[in-house]
Amino acid sequence: MADSTLFTPRRELGRTGFAATMLGIGDLADRSVPIETCIATARRALDAGLNVIDTAPNYEGGYSEEIVGRAVSGSARDRVFVIDKVDELEAAVNAQIDASLGRLGLDHTDLFVFHSLSSTDVFERLCYPGGGFDQLADAGQAGKCRFRGISSHNPDVLRAALTAGLCDVVMFPIGPFVDSRYVTDILPLAKSLGVGTVCFKTFGAGKLLGDTTGYNQPLRVRPRGKVSSGGTDDSEAALPRLTVNECLHYTLTLDPDVALLGLSYPNEQGAAFAASQSFHPLTAEQMADIRRRAAEARKDKGPCWWNPNSDE
Repeated sequence: MADSTLFTPRRELGRTGFAATMLGIGDLADRSVPIETCIATARRALDAGLNVIDTAPNYEGGYSEEIVGRAVSGSARDRVFVIDKVDELEAAVNAQIDASLGRLGLDHTDLFVFHSLSSTDVFERLCYPGGGFDQLADAGQAGKCRFRGISSHNPDVLRAALTAGLCDVVMFPIGPFVDSRYVTDILPLAKSLGVGTVCFKTFGAGKLLGDTTGYNQPLRVRPRGKVSSGGTDDSEAALPRLTVNECLHYTLTLDPDVALLGLSYPNEQGAAFAASQSFHPLTAEQMADIRRRAAEARKDKGPCWWNPNSDE
């Protein structure tokens, strides 16, 4: 049985009034795994004390929403901050929210965000009177969500949304290999405005941890062992890599409100939980060393879409 005291809320998520844990639960979508197993895995993280959970319609065609809805049903619902997304950015918002709530089996979420809103042109159109942001606000007035925001892979869009006062929470990359503006510009701006920060890409879509192009797409690896129950991979690295500890300690040192991690499997959870429990802030020298090695670790591993204008 999971230790319910492993994680406790540490601070409010922006101005939402919700006290969030340092880690959030993401990436709950694998149709090759029975739904009851996925639900049990999600509840394992909730039982450990985590209280922020993320989903989206396009995560395995609604499968993730079904998992999240069932995982947080009952007594767990009141203590969990549920994040869902609007995937079709320029389609009617209300119908998408109703469909998501139906799959979740909930009458509301805590937060709906525009998903991967990374185009300045699209952002500007969503700001038109009666556009997407107005529609999302209307959904909030109707009680379908408590807060609104965006997830984005473009610091320019994030800055525009923050300065326009359109977000209660923003979601964006923070980790050893991200555009520096997320760290030097967006994170402090959000904090100064009282906007919550839920950050992802700690492991660079898996690129920083192994010989992979990211998201379970293998590049090349020299098998030597197998992934242990603690989440470590003892295969021989064909390319440079970092450790779970290095990546997570780097993100936690930068101090977003919540570090959103893929926690789809017990071994992933075990590795992340152990790394978070051993965390202490890194020195400037340690941070610089991890950044340098992260740049080496993500070379030759496919496109880096979360860094604008990256052609690597």
